[in-house]
Amino acid sequence: MAFTDRLANRGSISTGYDIENSIRLERSDVEYVRRASGGSSGSRRTWTFSLWFKRTVTGAQHFLAEQGSSTWFRIKASDYLSLRLASGHEFENEGRKFRDCSAWYHIVVAVDTTQGTESNRVKLYINGVQETDFDAEQYPDQNEDLLFGHFSSEHFQLSSNDGDNAFSGYMAEHYWIDGTQYAATDFGEFDEDSGIWIPKKFTGTFGSEGHYLNFDTSGSLGADSSGNSNTFGTLNNIDATNQCTDSPTNNFCTLNPLWVYGNPITTGPSDGNLKVSGGAWAGTKATMGVDKGKWYWEYKSNNANTIIGIQTDGEGDIVNDSTNAHNIIGTCALYLDGEVWIKDSTSGRNDTDVTQTFDADEVYGIALNMDDNQISFYQDGSLITNGGSIALDGLADKYVFPFASNYNSIIEFNFGNPIFSISSGNADANGYGNFEHAPPSGYYALCTKNLAEFG
Repeated sequence: MAFTDRLANRGSISTGYDIENSIRLERSDVEYVRRASGGSSGSRRTWTFSLWFKRTVTGAQHFLAEQGSSTWFRIKASDYLSLRLASGHEFENEGRKFRDCSAWYHIVVAVDTTQGTESNRVKLYINGVQETDFDAEQYPDQNEDLLFGHFSSEHFQLSSNDGDNAFSGYMAEHYWIDGTQYAATDFGEFDEDSGIWIPKKFTGTFGSEGHYLNFDTSGSLGADSSGNSNTFGTLNNIDATNQCTDSPTNNFCTLNPLWVYGNPITTGPSDGNLKVSGGAWAGTKATMGVDKGKWYWEYKSNNANTIIGIQTDGEGDIVNDSTNAHNIIGTCALYLDGEVWIKDSTSGRNDTDVTQTFDADEVYGIALNMDDNQISFYQDGSLITNGGSIALDGLADKYVFPFASNYNSIIEFNFGNPIFSISSGNADANGYGNFEHAPPSGYYALCTKNLAEFG
């Protein structure tokens, strides 16, 4: 797969620097990480904030806030960025939309109010490019003390507890630099071959009140790795399951919230775009499609009225029957009531392809072989496809995407970063993903490092 948009790091580029972990936050669960007030304040005139993020919903979202001071860095309801340093100091660009929920974005806010030129006092970078075309820009006065950095009296929080305005998605590599205005190039660089903005190791200084969250300790996701011990001690509804390996240097497949059809999905995608529920037949596809290679992923569902499998690009968006989102051209999927649904120009359900009895406690697996145009289904680690595999007639040489459709059911997806409990973790042969059951030999998790090698 080719990824060329500089504003969206959808791909993994080998740089010699890997980001191993991220934190997954869900607004409906009121999940946030907070550095409590108290102790010393940092510089309120000179500082730098850096963060990588992948959204899982569109609309209003807070990335960063100092609770009690009405300062924030957020995306507004119309999907453009808004920075508020203090009352009367706001920066917005309504023409720049951030709606790609398959991509990692990088933002840097670099402040130095001691600068004589007002445009040098606040610099905003988006994936390495300095933003200069604002619809609103209100620079601080020279030597003005701002509210950010006022740790002695304000809480400093990733996401917020503000209901529908809180953050849903993934965050990685959060830096707060106290006392220095750094450029975006201190945290990232453009890959010379692709032009994609990619992370690099930060080698600067943090200042006494700086912090660095790399989310590498599952039991302490608020731990400060800067050496300053400025730990985020409040982890609201956060536990080890919030740690993920989905990162800017290895982007994992999730569901695409902009790619749903049939009847509206009642809830979701949610929980990192890995969970959906619906009261009427509704379908959803994932963010990564393949036309070659061998791939493995898993599902759980609480109801047999669930269809799991693959669907093609393009014609797969056509709903032939408006009341049945699963009746779509370009589908090969297991209906958990015991049948396989193959929908091309000639065929429909077939109850001879699999042998299984639905069990809500068991994990279903899919092994997709696009090299030989075959698909196999597993239940609780055992192959249930009669004959071993199903031929993908009519789907060869097309991009296909993980797919699911549901009716009065809840589906939880696992592309390698599960939201459901795993009793015995299994990675693929490259060491990527965390699955309930071991992927079949030669099959890999849908992530950009594997796509770069096999896709």
